[in-house]
Amino acid sequence: MASRQVSLSVNGVPIQIEGFVPEFIDRVVTGMLTGLKGAGEMHSINLSIKGEVVDINVNSAQVPVNPFVSKIFKNTTIGMVSSLKGVNQVDSLEISITK
Repeated sequence: MASRQVSLSVNGVPIQIEGFVPEFIDRVVTGMLTGLKGAGEMHSINLSIKGEVVDINVNSAQVPVNPFVSKIFKNTTIGMVSSLKGVNQVDSLEISITK
């Protein structure tokens, strides 16, 4: 996988990620998106979770999600980032992945 830029903010606060973490986040989020119908090449991904609302944009296009997909994205993503240093409670988060 080509090197991609990954940024994360939790509750509006940027979280420093390094080592294997950026690639891990990239692979998990990209993997979940690949499982959705019609997923193609992904140049940019923006994932936002605020409360129960999951907003996903791929290549600047909104990805429609049903309640089941929203719940999987929310639970997986919050579980992944909640273990990171500097993250306590996750009320909202934003992940940006770009080439």
